[in-house]
Amino acid sequence: MTDQIINKVAKSGLITLDLTDYAPKNEILEFDVINFLFEKNVLIEKEFRKQLKSYDFKKYRSKCVAVFCSNDSIVPMWAYMLITSYLKNFTQKIYFGSKESVFKILFINNITNIDGSIYKNKKVIVKGCSGNIALTPDLYIEISKQLKPYVFSLMFGEACSAVPVYKNAK
Repeated sequence: MTDQIINKVAKSGLITLDLTDYAPKNEILEFDVINFLFEKNVLIEKEFRKQLKSYDFKKYRSKCVAVFCSNDSIVPMWAYMLITSYLKNFTQKIYFGSKESVFKILFINNITNIDGSIYKNKKVIVKGCSGNIALTPDLYIEISKQLKPYVFSLMFGEACSAVPVYKNAK
C-alpha cells in the first residue's frame, strides 16, 4: 500500500486574504503649513496669500498630498481651504494629516472598497503576519465589517493555525 500525501489545506476551499495587498501604492507628499507662517508660528493673511500665489505646486502633480501643520500654531480653517484651492489644480488626492495618517486613511479606504460579495459563502482567512507594513487593529476591524455579511466563515491567521472569528449559522 502506498501512502499518498494529501494537501488538506488546498482541498479545504480556504481563501487567504493578505491585508498588505490593500496598502496604498500612491506616493504621499507632505505640505507643511509651518513653512508659510511668519517666524514659523503666526499666519499673516496678506503674506500667506502672497507666498501661496508664488509657490511652485508642480511637484504635487498627480500625487497624494498630506496637508498639516507640524507645530501647535493656530491655523484658521480658511487657510486649509486656500491651500486646497491651489493644490486642486495639480491633484485630486488632498487630505488633512501627517503622511502616516493619510497612509492609514487610504489603507482603510482600500479595504472599504472591497466587494465583499466575491467572498459570498466562502471560508476566508485574514492573514495575521505581514511583511514591512504594520497592520493595526483598525484595519482588522474594517476587513471584518466588509466580509462578515458575505462569508460562510471568517478566520484570522494561517491555514495551519487559524483562529475562528465568525461562522454563519445557516
